[in-house]
Amino acid sequence: MTGTRHLLTLRDVTGPQIEHLFRSAAELKRRRIPPSRPLAGKTLALLFYKPSVRTRVSFEVGMSQLGGTSLYIGPVELQGGKRESPRDMARVLCRYVDGIVARTFAHADVEELARFSSVPVINGLSDDSHPCQALADLFTVQEKIGKLKGVQIAYVGDGNNVCHSLMKACALTGAHLTVASPKGYTPCGEVLRWALASARSTGARIRLVATPGEAARGAQIVYTDVWTSMGQEKEAIRRRRIFRPFQVNRALLRKARPGALFMHCLPAHRGEEVTDEVMDSPRSIVYDQAENRLHVQKAILLMLLK
Repeated sequence: MTGTRHLLTLRDVTGPQIEHLFRSAAELKRRRIPPSRPLAGKTLALLFYKPSVRTRVSFEVGMSQLGGTSLYIGPVELQGGKRESPRDMARVLCRYVDGIVARTFAHADVEELARFSSVPVINGLSDDSHPCQALADLFTVQEKIGKLKGVQIAYVGDGNNVCHSLMKACALTGAHLTVASPKGYTPCGEVLRWALASARSTGARIRLVATPGEAARGAQIVYTDVWTSMGQEKEAIRRRRIFRPFQVNRALLRKARPGALFMHCLPAHRGEEVTDEVMDSPRSIVYDQAENRLHVQKAILLMLLK
């Protein structure tokens, strides 16, 4: 990692570090359980201010396969952060454990945990970033297509934390990303500026366009996410109306390159951002993508905890 032992956003890694991480993930996927159990005696705390299935299970299983242990501290114990501040939580936990995975609402909470922790902090999701997801996504793209540099990816939907991390990951690896979001739901301008600046050295092209059709044209990968994320439930009705033209369906996939693959970070709201015929088609690689969270996160744990 660049000057830090934490992974809070993809600004904390370089392109060469991602290449190394992917080589490690591929080997870990091939061997499944390393015979040396490299994290034996290590303990990982899962500090989850918001619940999860894939993030929790993949980190717990990954830590077990590497020979370590994990403990889960969920929303009930944390009481939404009202019971104890992130800085106090960090100061205590780092005396017990060897690493912390934090899944929060506010990105500032992850940053505060890292600032006061003497052990590595990994962002398992915040309102700004989802770095572990984006790394698993591009590992999956490389696995399926054989490369990342020059691959055409279309992201259709909310310019949210997943979109932010995907923009950064593509900029660092030379993949091309075109994002189509409704007006008022585009990615953060500061993230876009960072991605464009980083893309200059890798040849990546990062673009924002107005329509899903324009984004999908010539794409090898079409990616989407839910229209309403956790914590936005009061906006669900309005968002369904605004995002309806951004649904990934058979008609939209026809605009992509022949044989284009479909990705989704899950959970999916079938019938909203994606139709069943796309989600369940042979072109859908969402479950391979979900599996790869395990292997990439194992590589991240080795990079930070070993």
